Amino acid sequence: MSEPEAQIKAARFARLSRMLAALEASDDQQDQTIHAFWVPGRIEVLGKHTDYGGGRSLLCAVERGICVVARAQVDQSFPRLRESPTLVRVTDATSGDSCEFELRADIAPAPGHWSNYPITVARRIAMNFSGQMRGADIIFESDLPPAAGVSSSSALVVAIFLALSAVNDLPQRPEYRGNIASPEDLGGYLGCVENGLDFKSLRGSEGVGTFGGSEDQTAILCSRANTLVQYSFCPVRFERAIALPPGYCFVVASSGVMAEKTGAALERYNRVALRLRVCLNAWRTTTGRDDPSMGAAIASIPGASERIREILRGSSYSDYPAHALVDRFDQFHAESNEIIPAAGDALERGDLVAFGDFVARSQSGAELALENQISETIALVQEARKLGALAASAFGAGFGGSVWALIDAASSAALRDAWRYGYASAFPDAFERADFFITRAGPAALRVR
Repeated sequence: MSEPEAQIKAARFARLSRMLAALEASDDQQDQTIHAFWVPGRIEVLGKHTDYGGGRSLLCAVERGICVVARAQVDQSFPRLRESPTLVRVTDATSGDSCEFELRADIAPAPGHWSNYPITVARRIAMNFSGQMRGADIIFESDLPPAAGVSSSSALVVAIFLALSAVNDLPQRPEYRGNIASPEDLGGYLGCVENGLDFKSLRGSEGVGTFGGSEDQTAILCSRANTLVQYSFCPVRFERAIALPPGYCFVVASSGVMAEKTGAALERYNRVALRLRVCLNAWRTTTGRDDPSMGAAIASIPGASERIREILRGSSYSDYPAHALVDRFDQFHAESNEIIPAAGDALERGDLVAFGDFVARSQSGAELALENQISETIALVQEARKLGALAASAFGAGFGGSVWALIDAASSAALRDAWRYGYASAFPDAFERADFFITRAGPAALRVR
């Protein structure tokens, strides 16, 4: 992490630790051990809606994220804790908002509120790991723009899991040792916490309502500083690390159009995922195969991709016209199996012009096939290239969110300022909620204390 960002985070951890220490406690009984973690957001450089289909992504962490501190609830001198030794109290230090719930498998969800993410984590932990559980006081602070495509919600899921895992020493439990052997495994598991699916022998439960994969969690847990990491999914598999050219960084523009995964926005997001699921089901029904993902189906036999197209052209689904299924399949196949490998190769050999061309092809696929881009993100991509960015793309779930631009660090502040000025003129309403910031490719989540 750059020195200025490291100093900001150090000051934030010191402040959060003081807040945690100030909570009502009995010094002679309360466990004073403070667990502290840094959990970043991420940039999906490439990999638009590919992970849950068994495709691949090109990823990095950002230098913004969540600082979280936690302390076990063990003081039985307070009546409420005697009655509820598994009480979890989570506080957002920025807003002062907080929530309380039990670390139990039957706690009710809270759709539409940020507390649904900590509750989902606690419910899954209680379901998947046996033995006595301890509650915790957890305080976090985030400088990620919310609902902006930089994985603020997945970062919160990871942060709460790491805190509760540390308090309860989950890595020493047999269920953990039998299923989670690496950061990649943990990324896959936490993706299943969000989408509600089983992970190996760890049974699933109600997630947060999205049909997503584990790209975000993998990027948060497995990124490397000044590097892009390429992963494939279902299951999570590391493929390669590609160093960014020295002296280059990202400028991120959060459009100010909230990409919240609730209500109608959640339905639009899930329809993008469901279209690929329908494609896979058509392949399975016609061929009698049981390939677990679209990525596996493409790799299953020679010529599978053209055979899939033939099946989809002849499909008949009332909610999904054949041409829409073909377009979705082609976008997935091109993004995962053509664009990402070629773009990574171009970056490795230092051909930034070719890299920018492949990124532009990916952006076009999102606009035409995924249909999840809005006028604000499209304009931000176009303006970044006009201002000299070597590559630029929208990222995240779509229907709002952010755009990244790659540029040399010496020009990054000028690009940020000009980009911001142009956006304010073109989209004044969205600009009021927008955020433009410079970031290196940052480190993965790590334990600070």
